[in-house]
Amino acid sequence: MNTQAVATVVLDEADRMLDMGFQAETEAILSALPKPNERQTVFFSATFPRAIEALSLTHQRNPVRVVLDDPEQVMPEIRQIAITAAPEQKLQALYWALTKYPHESVLVFCNFKATVAELEGTLAALGVSVDYLHGDLEQFDRDQVLARFRNQSVRILIASDVAGRGIDVEDLDIVVNYELPPKPEIYLHRIGRTGRAGKVGLAVSLATPREASKLAAIEGLTTTPIERLPAIADSEPGVEVLAHGLVREARMHTLLISGGRKDKIRPGDILGALTGEAGGLSGADIGKIEIHDRLSYVAVARGVRQRAVQSLNKGRIKGKRFRATLVP
Repeated sequence: MNTQAVATVVLDEADRMLDMGFQAETEAILSALPKPNERQTVFFSATFPRAIEALSLTHQRNPVRVVLDDPEQVMPEIRQIAITAAPEQKLQALYWALTKYPHESVLVFCNFKATVAELEGTLAALGVSVDYLHGDLEQFDRDQVLARFRNQSVRILIASDVAGRGIDVEDLDIVVNYELPPKPEIYLHRIGRTGRAGKVGLAVSLATPREASKLAAIEGLTTTPIERLPAIADSEPGVEVLAHGLVREARMHTLLISGGRKDKIRPGDILGALTGEAGGLSGADIGKIEIHDRLSYVAVARGVRQRAVQSLNKGRIKGKRFRATLVP
C-alpha cells in the first residue's frame, strides 16, 4: 500500500493572477512545489486564454479540462455602442456620452491606475459625484468606496480591471470603456455588470481610429454587433459645457457605524434605530444597508443625513451605543 502523502495545489482565479502581472511569481511558486507526480494540481479560471493553457501544459500531467456551462443561462440584454475618439478627444466623448444617456450609476473602466487617478481628479475638480478604485487602495478604503457606489452615494466610479474584480452593483445604468481592454474576454467581463435583473444595459466604448481590429475581435467573441458612432462633431458643445451638465449630487449619503455582524447587528436593527420613535426618519429616506464584521454602512437621503447621524449617536442599537459618522 502506497502511504506517500500527495500534496494538493489549488490555483483559484488563475486568469486574474496573470492579468494582475503575477505570471513570473506564479511560475516560481509552481516550480518550487513537489514534482507533478507527487501532487494534485487544480486550476480554476473564469476564462481559458493561451497563458493558462501554457501553465497547464507545463505544470500538470495529463490534465482533464472541465467546463461548466449552463445552457439555460440567459445573457443580459446590453446595447453596445462604440464612439470614435482620438486620445485627445476622449474626455469630450466621455462627457458627451454621459450627457446624452440618462444615468444614476456609471462604472468607467481604464487600463492603468494612472489613468484612473487622472480621470477621477479631473471629474472631481469639476464638482462631479465621482470616486475611484485601483490596486493601490487598502482594503478598508476599497470597501468604503464600493459601499458608497453600491448605495448610490456616488454616481460615477472610475476603476482599473484589477480593482474592478468582484464589483457587483444593482441597477448599474452604464459601463464605459474609457480605454478598450487588451483582450476581448476582459471586455465581456466589464460590460456584464450592466443589464441585470431583466433590465436593458448600456455599454459605451471610446475607441481610437486605430482600434477597429479590437472592436472586430470583441464582436467575434460576443457574436453581437457593436453600434458605431462617428467622432464628436465640432458643432457639438465643448468640454466645459458638457462637463457642466454632469455636475449633479448623488441622491444618497453614506453613514459609517462602528458596529457590525460580530456585534450581532442586523440591517433591521439599524433600520429600526433610524425609523423608530428615537430616530423618527421615514423608511423612504433609508437606502441600502451593508453589515461588515465590525463596521456597517447605511445610505440615507442627502437631505436628512445630519439628522440621521445625530439620532444614531444619541440613541442605541440593540441596547448599545455605537458611533456614527458621515463618510466624506
